[in-house]
Amino acid sequence: MTTVSILSGGAAQGLVRGLGDPFKTQTGFGIDGEFGAVGIMADKLRAGTAADLVILTQALLAKLAEEKLVVPSSISDVGRVETALAVRSRDPRVTVKTEADLRAVLRSADAIYVPDTKASTAGQQVAKVLDQLGIAYEVASRLKIFPNGATAMRELAASTAAHPIGCTQATEIIATDGIVLSGALPPGCELVTMYTAGVTIRAAHPREAAALIALLTGADRKDLRQRAGFTG
Repeated sequence: MTTVSILSGGAAQGLVRGLGDPFKTQTGFGIDGEFGAVGIMADKLRAGTAADLVILTQALLAKLAEEKLVVPSSISDVGRVETALAVRSRDPRVTVKTEADLRAVLRSADAIYVPDTKASTAGQQVAKVLDQLGIAYEVASRLKIFPNGATAMRELAASTAAHPIGCTQATEIIATDGIVLSGALPPGCELVTMYTAGVTIRAAHPREAAALIALLTGADRKDLRQRAGFTG
């Protein structure tokens, strides 16, 4: 089967997976996606990795358009995603309403599962928040850092730690079996990121890529986006 190829932030993986069947019905094409930290995905496109479309942060899409790697007129917002906390399904959910609450929760965790703290959107925010809370050094030995949020959340689900916690984007938490969303980060620590899709300049299948973007962003898919963790 001919496929449309994607380079995408991990935040969109669950949503894209949910569109595989309607996209195949509409176009006859499958979807071949690579999902990971947004910075790494952008660098793959820059390095010449073949892709028909990209789904990354709004800021990165604008930069890639300036670099003449993405067709400016094709760019369309998919939705906003919160960075949030996760716990294993069998563990009690945590309530975090203030910075003090978050500091206490992170201090009490014996393992903290997060995505790449340099290349991923959520991981960068985690590093920033730990500094902001003044506990970066204190919890450094308990950080479990993985290449992307999806991997970090799978590892959280399988964790044998007594009191583990995870932090990544809500969409990646919702898409992972064995864990549950335990609330957004509190005021002063929160991060809401707009994700945006665009057809690449070198797309082998630009028409089908545009059709997939239309599915991703269409009003009739609003419920699917919300279930996947995207907001308007």
